[in-house]
Amino acid sequence: MKTVLVVDDEQAVRESIRMILEYEGLGVRFAPHGKAALEELNRGDIDLVLLDIKMPGMDGMKVLEAVRRDHPSLPVVMISGHGTIENAVEATRMGAYEFLQKPLDRDRLLIVVRNAVELKVLRETVGSGEEILGRSEAMREMLALIDRVAPTEARVLITGENGAGKELVAKALHRRSKRASKPLVEVNCAAIPNELIESELFGHEKGAYTGASAQRIGKFETAHGGTLFLDEVGDMSLNAQAKVLRALEEGKIERLGGNRQTEVDVRVIAATNKNLTEGIRQNQFREDLYHRLNVIPIHVPPLRERREDIALLATAFAQEICRRNGMALKEFTEPALRKLEGMEWSGNVRELRNTVERLVIMTPGPTIDASQIEEPLGMQRKSDDALLGVGGTFQEFKDRAEAAFIQRALNEHGWNISKTAEALAIQRSHLYNKMRKFNLARGSDAGDRS
Repeated sequence: MKTVLVVDDEQAVRESIRMILEYEGLGVRFAPHGKAALEELNRGDIDLVLLDIKMPGMDGMKVLEAVRRDHPSLPVVMISGHGTIENAVEATRMGAYEFLQKPLDRDRLLIVVRNAVELKVLRETVGSGEEILGRSEAMREMLALIDRVAPTEARVLITGENGAGKELVAKALHRRSKRASKPLVEVNCAAIPNELIESELFGHEKGAYTGASAQRIGKFETAHGGTLFLDEVGDMSLNAQAKVLRALEEGKIERLGGNRQTEVDVRVIAATNKNLTEGIRQNQFREDLYHRLNVIPIHVPPLRERREDIALLATAFAQEICRRNGMALKEFTEPALRKLEGMEWSGNVRELRNTVERLVIMTPGPTIDASQIEEPLGMQRKSDDALLGVGGTFQEFKDRAEAAFIQRALNEHGWNISKTAEALAIQRSHLYNKMRKFNLARGSDAGDRS
């Protein structure tokens, strides 16, 4: 149960809010003044503060200042019967989530409370840098697979595009495994020169090669009892692949320049953005190692295949970035979120986060609107070229233009057919017919049609 702390010097107001919130299944605690509020917060287990501005002694603005300092992830909603624009602006500048005027509107209060409580969860999960956010069907299926596989000893091969979140999946598998108390050791195979990868993985003895001035323990030994994460395993040299295969088969490794085998107990999780079956055909990846690693495959879907998660991620990133930089909270307008959902995001979640950070820092004011979001120039040019740079008849050009127009509208409305049809002022059945005619689907390129 989520708990709301109601801080107000009027008992009638406290009781009115209590009845509304408890009816919705929320826990409620009270404080009649600022000092009591801070004492309640120190007891913990508070998810949201409803804070009156005008109170005897320590007023709400002072309490807000203390909350922002000592409980930075806790959302605060200011309430007042003496609300002014100046109060609202100042409270927002100091980090309040929202400002409500008395008498409180029940529906408005519940909407703000639900959104603010959800925000606290998002801040904590995103702030940890280790949680996977997503409500789409694709993400729910992936998270369910992680929960099922994590407690086992099975090896896992994580596939997905750059920036999609493969590292977060590896961390989640380790964190939920029986090895969670032991180390998770990561090796980025693409970042290590081929001549050094074997030393990195297996270690070396002093004098094993020029420059080996001391003994070194490799990643396999460091991960003993825990998990070894081989990131970008498709970039590993064939020689290193052979030794990794032997280590997996025998549970033993031998340091470079050494003649003694050391037993290692590790669970190996690998990740790649490459097509390893194609690498096998081109003799760039060992088929026997592939089968050893690919016991349980987990695919991380690209962001364009789970557009319904974009608004959630953007909101969470914006709040975390504001908190980390000590900035007043900033929010996206609905048109801004719809525009983000319609963009391609070839760099996936990593690109989205970088874009949100730039918008938060560069946008003045408490809100980010669609007009402040610019699509990459290359994307605009590609779209123009796809529409205009293809030959054909005038009718073919009109079909391309109509398909691109409809797909853009679908993207802007998160592929909600009813909302898209309403926005285009056409019947749903007509929209479905157009989608079938132009073969429109998420991730398709409507501009490249003839």
